[in-house]
Amino acid sequence: MIVHLKKEIGLAEAEAIAEKESGFLVEEADKFVLITGSGQKETSIDSSKILETFVFENDIQLASRNYIKETRKIKIGNVEIGGDTKNTIMIAGPCSVESESQITTSAEMLVDQGLTTLRGGCYKPRTSPYSFQGLGLEGLKLLAKMREQYGLNIITEVRDATHVAEVIEYSDVIQIGAKSMYDHGILKACGKTQKPVMIKRGFGTTLQEFVQCAEFVLSGGNPNVILCERGLRTFETKTRFTLDLCGVAFLKEHTNLPIILDPSHAMGHAYGVPDLTRACLAMGIDGLIIEVHPNPKVAKSDASQQLNHGEFLNLRKTLDPIAAAIGHKMI
Repeated sequence: MIVHLKKEIGLAEAEAIAEKESGFLVEEADKFVLITGSGQKETSIDSSKILETFVFENDIQLASRNYIKETRKIKIGNVEIGGDTKNTIMIAGPCSVESESQITTSAEMLVDQGLTTLRGGCYKPRTSPYSFQGLGLEGLKLLAKMREQYGLNIITEVRDATHVAEVIEYSDVIQIGAKSMYDHGILKACGKTQKPVMIKRGFGTTLQEFVQCAEFVLSGGNPNVILCERGLRTFETKTRFTLDLCGVAFLKEHTNLPIILDPSHAMGHAYGVPDLTRACLAMGIDGLIIEVHPNPKVAKSDASQQLNHGEFLNLRKTLDPIAAAIGHKMI
């Protein structure tokens, strides 16, 4: 249940009401927003203190289109997605930041293409302890240098709560990876900032569980949450994961959060990424995240799924007509 409380009752009284109701309180410019579990259908709060109430079937509440009907508009550095923008943001770059020359080459390629947003992992949550773990803070500083030199927006992943403050400081979008989706330390820290947060769906996670992770950030006071579908683990072994486009249709219909798709991690093989990307774009989503490396053969992580620059440029040429056909613009 969500209850909008009148601003004139003051913060102290609003906090007292939230404690009594065992709920979360978010302060907005014109009201206090009280969120309790969806099992609560009625409230004993004095009606003179209430603006309006919203009742829900489940704990998808702040993210529900039954609460906010339009997709939330989110500002990423110097661009916007969601709302009435009809923008589809192309986020591209290597799986991992490996060196200054590698990430500089990647940044220059994006600028040449008129794109705005560079990705690169610095803290890598790898399956094997013997795999490349990322450059850490050194990598974050290299990404920040690319932003300063080329005016690009930066998105990078937080692996655990011990360095979430560093990622918040150096990035424009905080990425919570599939393996970290349930990390409450990360979710709660991200709820305390206003910086955009992109949550990747865990590869064994239901849509309900996925969106409820977003609710942790939203109920913490950060309205700038983006959902990212990157594939589920199924019985199929010929691809890395199975991209759930049916799930994307559900998210578009029932949630008010912008949606980004990651065909690189879903496919796991570079040969299939272009076709999958075109299918994703045709769904009218808010963004794509593609792994692109100057020379994938020497990549220190996820070499098989990364496009080289030539492959990415060929893909890029095919996307603008698809975007135009559905009334979107690639940025």
